[in-house]
Parts: sequence; structure tokens; C-alpha cells
Amino acid sequence: MQDLWIEAKKKISQRIPKNSYSLWIKPIQFLKKAGNTIYLGCPNKFCCKWVSENFLDLIRECFFSISEQKFDFEFKVISKHKSTKPKILYSPDQMHISDKFVTKGAKRLHLNQNFVFERFVVGPCNEFAYNASTTFAQSEEWSYGTLLMLASTGLGKTHLSQAVGHWILNKKPETRVVYVTVEDFMNELIYAIRTKQVDSFKERYRKSCDVLLLEEIHFLSGKEKTQIELAHTLDFLINSKKKVIFTSCLPPNKIPRLSKEILSRLSSGLITPINFPDYETRLKIITQKAKEQKLNLNEDIIDFLASKITKDVRHMESVINCLKAKVELMKAKIDLDLVKEIVSHFVSPEPILTLEDIMKLVCRYYRIDPDSLRSRSRKRIYSNARNIYVYLARKYTNKSVLEIAKSINRTHSTAIYAFERIKDMLKKDVNIKKQIAFLDHKIAEVNYL
Repeated sequence: MQDLWIEAKKKISQRIPKNSYSLWIKPIQFLKKAGNTIYLGCPNKFCCKWVSENFLDLIRECFFSISEQKFDFEFKVISKHKSTKPKILYSPDQMHISDKFVTKGAKRLHLNQNFVFERFVVGPCNEFAYNASTTFAQSEEWSYGTLLMLASTGLGKTHLSQAVGHWILNKKPETRVVYVTVEDFMNELIYAIRTKQVDSFKERYRKSCDVLLLEEIHFLSGKEKTQIELAHTLDFLINSKKKVIFTSCLPPNKIPRLSKEILSRLSSGLITPINFPDYETRLKIITQKAKEQKLNLNEDIIDFLASKITKDVRHMESVINCLKAKVELMKAKIDLDLVKEIVSHFVSPEPILTLEDIMKLVCRYYRIDPDSLRSRSRKRIYSNARNIYVYLARKYTNKSVLEIAKSINRTHSTAIYAFERIKDMLKKDVNIKKQIAFLDHKIAEVNYL
């Protein structure tokens, strides 16, 4: 059966692009056959889900063409080791370029061992950037040029950039990876010019570099000499088929005082934006961070955090760390009041929509009164408006599911069901989609009430 899987993989490799095969199919291992079910092992949960949703039919087809038998398939995560921390196969000295090629004034930056693909939480907001990064790391032939990850602070662009470095060094420890910020690149260049070590500087970033991870390119603004040297460096690396990753808070065309040469080079590759995490992704991030810190948070607390901290992942990590410190140092009991107290230090008390605002808008749109929304009536007009109220309340307010449920005399589970029902209907019901779009537009207006 192992040989059958090998043959099936060969057939699959002929049917899909090389990058897709290398990223999704090649790592899958045959585990066992039980009855009519074949179990295949994937490196992580996301891979299991993605392969199951996108390649299952192709896998079935290729197996059938070889064996003329129809099998069921199940995908399992391969447990490589018991430790929750990823195993690093290279020494700390291999996480930066050899001292031989670092000028005396250079600041050496190390890769953060926590910034690996296994610890990156994937959701709709960052799925494209994650897929591009993993493919970029694993592909021998990358056909999209450089890779630019575009995101506001705290959304994971540095995590993915360094994860690429970790993955490459784990697989090929001899690879020369240079990780540097634009500011440090500029400082090294200045020092090299002053001390007449320009040749050593060029050696480091050109001939002695296989992978360049360049952070914060938005700080290139107005730095003319740095832009000139970087343009020459990029030309050398790209022409030599080296890998280059950039991160930035601004798209290249929005960075002021950027030369046409640099603008062209930054824009010529693949640009992958990372957006603010949606509610479901925030839930996953907070759940994972709490698990890593061995904190047992109940559903209401996780929901509150996901509703309140909506933009910066670092804030989520900081809140979890503060909770852990309170438990360890103060012997505090974790409850919603404690969480609210900690969150207040991270989230500014800006005016936000209230449940009353959302209820008023929904009632006006569907021409019903608030009492009908809170009633036990199951009439379609009321139940539909009730479900949409829950959906909008979770989307636009900082209230927990329990608070939203209580506002319409419902239970926590009923509110969860209402939210999920609208989410599902948005995918297939055109009328619901139009209604939500209209209400979204109304909420976006400054004086919609």
C-alpha cells in the first residue's frame, strides 16, 4: 500500500503545479489501511484541512486509476515529537551569517525561535500570506520573484518572514541566511564607508547571502544612498536566483521619497497583505496562546478577549502573559472581572457601538419593535431579525456572546447558533447577503442613527 501511495503521488504531481505539489502533497505520508479506509499523515492541522477540501477528489481519482478500487481517506496530523516547542536543528550561530562576513560595526540579529510556521495561527485574514510563505520556503524554483509581506504592526509579517528562515535552516543548515532591518542595513553601510570596508559589506549581502530577510522597508523613505546600494544588492541576488523577503507597514507606492529603481524592484515580486484578524481567527489565536501558557480560560473569557482585542496580536499575547503573571505572582483567580481589568490597559476607551445602537438599526430596518426582538415568537420576520442582530452585535460591539444573548432573552448556545446560521446563509443566500451589506453600510455611516 505504501508503494501505491508513492505511485499516486507521482500521478498527482503531473496534475497540479510544482509549488502546490511541493507544499501540500509531497509532505503527506502513508500511515495505514484499515478496512476500506486509507489513513494519510499531514504535518499539521491546517494541511489536513486544506488537502481534504482541495485535493481529496484528485487523490481518490489517482488511487482508483492505479488500483481500480474505491477507498475512503482520512487525514491525521503526524506527531513528530511530544514537545510543543519546535525542534531547532541548527545551532544559534547558524541563525545569522558567519562573523567572517559581518563588519565590526554590524548589529547581529537572531531569529526568534518561537516564530515558526507551526505556531502561526492561520485564518482568512492571513491565509494567502501563509501559503505564499510556506511555498516560498519549500520551493526550489520560485516563479514569483521577491516576496513582500504587507501588514500593520503586530499582525504576523515578521513571524512569517522568520519562519521562512527557520524552515530553510532546518532543512538545509548550510544555507546562508541574512536577517536584517533596513535601519541596521543602513548603519552597516555607513560604518563600512567610514572604515573603508565597503568590499566586506558587499561580500556579506551579495556573494555570501543565499536568503535575505529584510525587515521594515518603509524606513527606506528618503535614504538615497541606502536605496542605491540596496538596488545593486537586490539586482545581484535576484539575478543569482537567491531568495529575498521584505516586510513593510506600507505598500511600496505609499512610501514617500522612494526612488523609482527601488519602487520597481519592491513591486515586481509577489505582495501578500495580512489583514486584521477576523473574530474566528482571534478566537483561535487566543486559545492557542492560552494553551501555550497553560492557562485554562473558559468560553466567555475567550469570547470577551476576541471581541475586545481586534487588531494587534501582540496585545493578545500581552494580555495572556499578564494573566499568567497574576496567577503565578498574586495567586489570583482568573475570572471575567480580572480579564476586563487587564484588557483596559491595552484597549483605549474610544466610543463604540452599543447593543442598543445595533438593536435600534435592526428594528428600524425590519420595521419591528425591540420587544418583538426579545419575544419568544418564532415568526420568520422576528427570528430572522433576531439572528441578524446577534451577527451584527458580535461583529461591531465588544460585548461577549453571553451579554448579547441576554439582551434578547436567549441562551449562550442559541446566540452562537444564530451567529453561525447567518454566517452560513451569507455564503448561499443572496437576499441575506444584500441585507447584511446594506446594514454594514448603514453602520459605516457616521450618523446612521
